[in-house]
Amino acid sequence: MNGLLKDYRKHKYLYYMIFPVVLYYFVFHYVPMYGALIAFKDFRIAEGFINSPWVGFKHFISFFDSYYFWRLLKNTLILNLYMLVFSFPAPIIFALLINEIVGSRFKRVVQTVTYLPHFISLIVVCGMITQFLARDGIMTDLLVWLGMDRQVLLAHPQYFRAIYVISDIWQGVGWGSIIYLAAIMGINPELYEASRMDGANRWRQIFHITLPGITPIIVILFILKIGNMLDVGFEKIILLYNPNTYVTADVISTFVYRKGLQSFEFSYATAIGVFQAVINFILLIAANRFSKQISENSLW
Repeated sequence: MNGLLKDYRKHKYLYYMIFPVVLYYFVFHYVPMYGALIAFKDFRIAEGFINSPWVGFKHFISFFDSYYFWRLLKNTLILNLYMLVFSFPAPIIFALLINEIVGSRFKRVVQTVTYLPHFISLIVVCGMITQFLARDGIMTDLLVWLGMDRQVLLAHPQYFRAIYVISDIWQGVGWGSIIYLAAIMGINPELYEASRMDGANRWRQIFHITLPGITPIIVILFILKIGNMLDVGFEKIILLYNPNTYVTADVISTFVYRKGLQSFEFSYATAIGVFQAVINFILLIAANRFSKQISENSLW
């Protein structure tokens, strides 16, 4: 306690700066966890959190026994696996390519152009995707020119995952590369000079200096990604999917949205959310432990 007070007196302005962040997470992330109790109750608005009757694991069992459980679990895992395989490495590869550009003006132009999609509203992005992939959209015209039949791609479930992942890469590759570029800038330039003196070309420098230098950042972000394997941003899916594509597009978060806010089955939706959070937590712990065993990099 004395050590904490001593540190506070020494860095009190830093504590003042971090206080709003701590307050935000406490108010909006920890206090609402009290509401997770309704997952074990038959929640009725008139009776409130306290007086609603306890039902134990009734809602969990109902979800596990439902027709939707395996479909939702499969869609969520497959979509996250696609994101892990294609979307996660994209900013890393892009950062490596940007780092190899010699002309500073051209580099700034490329970075600015690739950062812009991140700042476009998600609703606008989904509207653009819908228009581009419409029956007479520009992307549909291009695919028809390449030999595909003219059709509304968003109406076919077999195309939804590819559309989601490709659009995610387009929207986030530039912004996601910032952290990797910052890590690359922190690598000692003397390592590159020494490698050039030893005759290493650009490819060898990338594989033996740049990639090992940013590996800790890659591992940390990878662990965090694994910890969200059952969590997919439902806003974009809701704006793009339709009943025709539910078979591949419907994931746990969209199902929770429909059950909680459209069907008003608050306890049932909360139970699904609790299940999702528990599995994500287990995956996060497992990924961190696995990373610690095979390397020296981990979150804790």
